[in-house]
Amino acid sequence: MHPRVTAILVARNGADYLDRTLAALTSQSHRPDSLIAVDAGSKDGSAATLTAAQPTLFVSSTSRGGFGASVAHALRLSQPAEGNDDWLWLLAHDSAPHPHALSSLLAAVEIAPSVAVAGPKLMRWDDTDTIARYGESMTNLGSSVILVENELDQAQYDRQSDVLAVSAAGMLVRRSVWTALGGFDPGLPSVDAALDFSIRARLAGHRVIGVPHARIASAGGPELFGRTSVAASTTARVSRRAQLHRRMVYAPAAALVVHWLSLLPIAVLRCVLQLIRKQPGLVGAELSAAFATAFSGRIAPARRNLRRTRKLGWGAIAPLRLSSAQARERRVSRPVATDGDGTVQERTRASFFAGGGAAMVVLTAVIGVVAYGPLLGAIGVQGGALLPLSATVGELWAGVGYGWHQVAGGVVGPSDPFAAVLAVLGSLTFWSPSFSVVLLYLAALPLAALGAWWCATRLSSKAWPPAIAALLWAFAPPFLASLNTGHLGAVIAHLLLPWLVFAALAAARSWSASAAAAILFAVVAASAPSIVPALVALIVIWIIARPTAVLRLVGIVIPAAVLFAPLVIAQVRRGTPLAILTDPGPPTASATAAPLQLVLGSPDGTVAGWSSVVFEQFASLSGPVVFALLLVPLLVLAIAAAFLPGSSRSIPSLFVAVLGLATAVAATHLAFTTTGTSVVTLWPGAGLSLMWLGLTGAAVVGLDAMRRAVAAPALVVALASTLAVAPLLIQPLAGGAKIAASSGVLLPAYVNAEATGKPGLGTLVLVPLPGGALGATVQRGTGASLDDQSTYAATTGGLSSAQLSTAKLAANLASRSGLPIPSALQDARIGFVLLAQAKSAGGDDVHQRAADALNGDGALTSVGSTPMGLVWRYAGPAGSGVSTVPTVDQSERTWYLAALGVVFLITLLLAVPTRSTRRRATVVSADDERATLGEDDDV
Repeated sequence: MHPRVTAILVARNGADYLDRTLAALTSQSHRPDSLIAVDAGSKDGSAATLTAAQPTLFVSSTSRGGFGASVAHALRLSQPAEGNDDWLWLLAHDSAPHPHALSSLLAAVEIAPSVAVAGPKLMRWDDTDTIARYGESMTNLGSSVILVENELDQAQYDRQSDVLAVSAAGMLVRRSVWTALGGFDPGLPSVDAALDFSIRARLAGHRVIGVPHARIASAGGPELFGRTSVAASTTARVSRRAQLHRRMVYAPAAALVVHWLSLLPIAVLRCVLQLIRKQPGLVGAELSAAFATAFSGRIAPARRNLRRTRKLGWGAIAPLRLSSAQARERRVSRPVATDGDGTVQERTRASFFAGGGAAMVVLTAVIGVVAYGPLLGAIGVQGGALLPLSATVGELWAGVGYGWHQVAGGVVGPSDPFAAVLAVLGSLTFWSPSFSVVLLYLAALPLAALGAWWCATRLSSKAWPPAIAALLWAFAPPFLASLNTGHLGAVIAHLLLPWLVFAALAAARSWSASAAAAILFAVVAASAPSIVPALVALIVIWIIARPTAVLRLVGIVIPAAVLFAPLVIAQVRRGTPLAILTDPGPPTASATAAPLQLVLGSPDGTVAGWSSVVFEQFASLSGPVVFALLLVPLLVLAIAAAFLPGSSRSIPSLFVAVLGLATAVAATHLAFTTTGTSVVTLWPGAGLSLMWLGLTGAAVVGLDAMRRAVAAPALVVALASTLAVAPLLIQPLAGGAKIAASSGVLLPAYVNAEATGKPGLGTLVLVPLPGGALGATVQRGTGASLDDQSTYAATTGGLSSAQLSTAKLAANLASRSGLPIPSALQDARIGFVLLAQAKSAGGDDVHQRAADALNGDGALTSVGSTPMGLVWRYAGPAGSGVSTVPTVDQSERTWYLAALGVVFLITLLLAVPTRSTRRRATVVSADDERATLGEDDDV
């Protein structure tokens, strides 16, 4: 007696596939005895196509429970045949069987009575010579695995029959077994439903086999049933939920509670792993699957059903599970998934050692150590816009986020984002935070050369262009000017801009590069806020050029946005939103450069130090003219790049140069702070660094287009550009730079020793200024370090009441008045008065008058002369050192730091590279890029 076969064809929005599937059914060499057609809530013409085929029974189902639920609904409405030799053949709308598929399946089960489930090879719908899926298994920890996937069928698996499970599409199952086992688990509506059913069949004492000669064309896996496409996050969510469901169902009763309690902790751990794997889009899928499983009502019925039907122990299926060694082998041999068209390209790059990169780094390192040799052996660097850092790492980190800032008379408010950068920098030399700035100065030139070389290798594979780029960037006039004037933020921004460009260019195709660019962007923005608008504009343009990478590119600005949030909110509430662009650090006035000087890369009007150089032999030839002439080769090369082969690569660089120049010009017209009688405009050095970056990039493109004739112009540009900045390199040695070695303290040793541990003890610092003016500030404790500076306090737009009181006290101390000095000093909690030396011409008279007045004041006792100036002590109650620093509510700061920490932790996890970026060129089909959690996701 021949077995009776009932084919159950389930369709959901499958009108595009049904004609081929129905035609394949009618052409079977052994046709099914009956056909049950099920329309599972289709919204296209599937129902009409099914009815036109005149099935034995047509069933319309509105169930959204998946393929298994539709099959169960159809069987409830059908009339079962008599006898035990009744078989069900499960087909989806996209399951087009080969003409001998059913006969091959029946031949296999007829000779093996113990077989209850048989499955065919699923071939690709568009390429029937390629195996889409064949056989399923699971690892020791329960993760599902497709044994054969996307391989050309060369009969290499034709001897493989016994498998742990087969796919649902094309499954031939004995009807009595289907009924006894209760069909597919309703808790597994799509993914792993066939795997779970096959496992339960084996545990019930039946065999499950694959029939390699039975072939069925399939358009996709079970997750695609009724859908044209599925997002990677959706696929990951349903796959992970199916795995967790099976884990809870298969777990021993004694371990069930442990498994339930571990769902959320393991989900959090897997979120971290997904970030490391550069798959942030799957984080939500992990958490969603964990919560859905934890509160699922389908686990208890499934456990009861398994307990009812199981006859064998789990050891019965152990030989068919995938071992750990096999799982590792599959991970190693798995094709590398790629973005875009699936091609992994390896770009040739000049060798760092043989291509001149190492030589440029060594050369600039030697020049840097010589130029900044006076800093060797120093504890810190001070002068210009630079102050020492706090004495301990704890003090550095205490100033991050929000707190009390003693500058500008004292204010409670948001810290500058630059405080976080300084905290990280100072932590590198935790035993002496200020020493990190010394190391940065000594290593600044080679670090700049290194960054520029690596960035230039993205534009040229030759040796000359990156080497010249390294030299140009290390000897950039705005960079050296920022070093010599102590604008540390502009220095750090200059060092990181090439790395930011390097990472941002790759961010369109890599989450790792996107995260690295996000961290670099946050540091650059915190160090030089004035160039943030330009950088944001460039990112927007990059998004327009690469719209498919919008998520990766938008993510670049997120850490910076979180870092700036407190300051932005505070400035907007105060009505000074543009003050966010203020340079971090103490307000420092400098000469305003003219537009032509900015074009030449000079941020302070000194034209790279050439303003003081005049050639007496040629009266008409001045230093600035020489500087301009020396820069002509670079400018000509950068402009010529727009007309040489490959000009399309130079246009973006020239645009960056123009944008940087516009930023620098705008900076000279924006002023939000003052110092003494001077208005402080934004430092244009950071904008000029952006301009220089564009010029350097255009020069690299130009040199790359010259092919063999590159040596001569490269040498001319390198030599001329190096000579152009010679005065800036000599300035630190000749004492012309504003920065100098520092002992790391802000106040004289006597005052510092007394004020240590007394944050409320004040020192009135008087500084003679030109025009008979006298600057006055109050330093609390050991003084306001660089990390304690606050642009929020400095941009108040006027003098605070504390500053007015300080000005009044200073005026009365420096002149004969009727003000009761002791009570004024006591009210201001002043313990010392420091009269600094005059820093400019015309200040000596002011210094002498102030010294005479202070010496004649009976409330003050002269301590003597120190390297920082003359010191007097007030021995009244103010000298007790009782702290009057306002108490800051730490709850708000704690929440902010927690959010900041989470954002940067996630970004760091994404930024950590997990595989080499240089691989052999490989082509991977887009269909192979599956975001499901496979054998390496067993946690």
